[in-house]
Amino acid sequence: MSQGPTIEEIRGLRAAIADDIVTTPVLRCAALESLLGGGTRVTAKLEFLQRTGTFKARGALATIRSLAPAQLQIGVTAVSAGNHAIATAFAARALGTTARVVMTRSANPARVAACRAYGGDVVHADDVHEAFALAERIREEEGRYLVQPFEGPGIALGTGTLGLEICEQVGEFDCLIVPVGGGGLIAGVANAVKQLRPACQVLGVEPRGADTMRLSLAAGEPQRIDRVRTIADSLGAPFAMPYSFELARRHVDRLVLVDDDQLRRTMGYLFRAMKIAVEPACAASTAALLWPLRDALRGKHVVLLMCGSNIDWETFATQAEFDDRIS
Repeated sequence: MSQGPTIEEIRGLRAAIADDIVTTPVLRCAALESLLGGGTRVTAKLEFLQRTGTFKARGALATIRSLAPAQLQIGVTAVSAGNHAIATAFAARALGTTARVVMTRSANPARVAACRAYGGDVVHADDVHEAFALAERIREEEGRYLVQPFEGPGIALGTGTLGLEICEQVGEFDCLIVPVGGGGLIAGVANAVKQLRPACQVLGVEPRGADTMRLSLAAGEPQRIDRVRTIADSLGAPFAMPYSFELARRHVDRLVLVDDDQLRRTMGYLFRAMKIAVEPACAASTAALLWPLRDALRGKHVVLLMCGSNIDWETFATQAEFDDRIS
């Protein structure tokens, strides 16, 4: 049973990658506090301001920097709907190697362009299951190291730096809401936060059309889903994996679901109230607070992890619903 990276290891990584990432800001959300009432205090960690636009750069840097020089000469591969591909290309270039990444044909063109801008060699697959198979074939045939999008000690170490920053920047807080896809983000963040703030509740939120972690926790082992059915493609992991699952099982206090309608309305609300345009995955933590967790967290100090936002305006305008009924 993995114990996860220690705080000392997480601090060491943050120092090592300090030149390649930024310490993203935290912000007290006055508009949300006024909307919720009841003394609820809300702080947001604006990780969408990270290099590459998401938290994914942290795990990719942690993983690739651990590789031997001979492997760096060969290069790396990855599979992603967009954000992990972008981060892998960024980290590969920063660390002097190359990345050949697999993206689904449905991936947002802006994300494909961003990956290529960092030097990534992009190949396409018809769906996420085929994409994982193709990445595995690239690993076998070309010898490239497969940088997992949400699994393993390197990913947990990288995302752990985010949990460390939240604790240092916010101080005392009651609970933290984290979007969940494959589980790499919440596994690493929760592992770090529980070492520094044992009494803090770590709460996960998944889209209803990709509830892989909910199914896995209910079954007591990693599960698969046959198809991703949500606009939150960045949270659309087709399966859970053992390392991240185990850390999540041990450290996550509760998991809730939001539907696409709630994500759309939250995207519109955040744009209207906070002047930020975010992708559905990034809106998930706020949607959880507005709907399934609203009553349970009344009067608490809540931290929202806003995980990333690689979205173009055309897609945002299509997905966001500007709903004045949110109250």
